[in-house]
Amino acid sequence: MDDYPLLNLFWTMLWFFVWIMWLFLLFKVVTDIFRDHDLNGWAKAGWLIFCIVLPYLGVLVYVIARGKSMSQRDVKQAKESEAAFQSYIREAAGTQEGGGGSAAAELARLAELKDKGAITPEEFQQAKAKVLA
Repeated sequence: MDDYPLLNLFWTMLWFFVWIMWLFLLFKVVTDIFRDHDLNGWAKAGWLIFCIVLPYLGVLVYVIARGKSMSQRDVKQAKESEAAFQSYIREAAGTQEGGGGSAAAELARLAELKDKGAITPEEFQQAKAKVLA
């Protein structure tokens, strides 16, 4: 351990961290190349070859040239994922988009109408059977 000073260890760890961050960026760029629907096949192949043949320069040029649209695609994908998740939650909870509620909420509303006298007990039973059917 005496022949490898602490400062050298620090520099080694720093370069290792930079290398890992570059790998992360490389994978992000490659996935963005395939995710972009605006690029045609030849453009995707060109960017991919550029990033493979000259990896550091290719990634740097891609981020400079297409970084803004890269972030816009990330935001768009996040919004689509959130909308799909919210739709799944609504479907699983049994609620509809149009302001309708679950069966329990509908039964509570019907019971309230019956208590107020707005509907008769027979109408309540019919509506209840309809909701539960």
